[in-house]
Amino acid sequence: MKLIYDVNDRPKAGQLIVFAFQQLLAILAATIAVPAIVGNGMSQSAALFGAGVGTIVYLLFTKFKSPVFLGSSFAFLGSMFAAFAGAVSVEAGYAGLIIGAIFAGLVYVIIAIIVKVAGVAWINKIMPPVVIGPTVAIIGLSLAGNAISDSFSGMFDAEAGAFVMNTATWASFICALVTLLVIVCCSVFGKRMAKLIPFIIGIIAGYVVALIFTLIGQQTGNESLQLINFSLFSTMKWIPDFTFLKAASGFAAVDGKYIATIAVAYIPVAFVVFAEHIADHKNLSSIIGRELLEDPGLHRTLLGDGVGSIAGSIFGGCPNTTYGESVGCVAITGNASIVTIFTTAILAIVISFVGPFVTFLSTIPSCVMGGVCITLYGFIAVSGLKMIQPVDLGNNRNLFVVSVILIAGIGGMTMKIGNVTLTEIAAALILGIVVNLILGRSDKKQKA
Repeated sequence: MKLIYDVNDRPKAGQLIVFAFQQLLAILAATIAVPAIVGNGMSQSAALFGAGVGTIVYLLFTKFKSPVFLGSSFAFLGSMFAAFAGAVSVEAGYAGLIIGAIFAGLVYVIIAIIVKVAGVAWINKIMPPVVIGPTVAIIGLSLAGNAISDSFSGMFDAEAGAFVMNTATWASFICALVTLLVIVCCSVFGKRMAKLIPFIIGIIAGYVVALIFTLIGQQTGNESLQLINFSLFSTMKWIPDFTFLKAASGFAAVDGKYIATIAVAYIPVAFVVFAEHIADHKNLSSIIGRELLEDPGLHRTLLGDGVGSIAGSIFGGCPNTTYGESVGCVAITGNASIVTIFTTAILAIVISFVGPFVTFLSTIPSCVMGGVCITLYGFIAVSGLKMIQPVDLGNNRNLFVVSVILIAGIGGMTMKIGNVTLTEIAAALILGIVVNLILGRSDKKQKA
């Protein structure tokens, strides 16, 4: 695609802050959602700080050539729950989070060493466009339900099989729709600056509409219209509760049995996330027009991801991963500037100490972010489908490989094997690789 700012381009200082803030908005909801879901007093500000640190580590390892932000990984949610469940105290659980991240990071380091020695030709061989294309599409499509659910504030009636349209859902849907349409119009019809910051403009528009509904709800006593939760300001903190501080007194309670439990919870998941790591970087490569698995190299992206996860967990407790939302933001805005990503990381670190601002960002309603995510996840899906363009789908062998991956992923082929949960993305990719190897490649145009 045509980029407005390429990887090595440097936007002007004033614009740079705005672009970085937009990236931060794109990744914010998911990054702070993980500690909120895990609970046990985990700090959202610390997770934001850890994401910023992890991203800087990643950029250093990749020689500032891969423009993507790292945020809290949802893949390790089960592992994090296991860390607290098996601990004798909450403090020991925090120690377990750090130990688990080290285990996961070491998996990446070991794979990186293997890749450095063996090269990446084998990866391109088992994951040609006919396999990686639909897998990338699944990354976006598998998240589609989350975007739509957020747009209606999650008020789904299982019996009716539909969202029940009442006052709350109508208000939420209107906010999501305003956000979506403003983003689309800015991206398509806007001038240069509007094209570069469609998410900021869209979120502001959606927030204003949500604020109007909230004020009306407060005046009329209608709670269903109060979409913005201002009560969050009553519990805000200025200083992040860093994981390593909470874990300091917990390491003494860690024994061999608990370490083994953590290892079983984290190590297998790291292998699963490895598959998603490749898909993300293949997708980003197609967007920026350069093969990241070759330069700076898969071994460097793995080291950056692995060591970045360890660093992020020490501060925020959450292992990090490259974010599809960040990739989608790069694709839609045409801004692949690595300086923008670096500035976003610095901004995340600084903002994590500004309690009122972090809290304000937390008040952005899920319906507004739902409108944003419809575009972000959609672009990820389309990026994957574009990878299939050179593939001859008139050939049944290719057709079956793509079909199997799409159906497995969209159908939700998620499997829990012991303590390990195989996500639909990983399951679809593995199944696609197997089918492709069995049938053999027949499309001579596919790149090795």
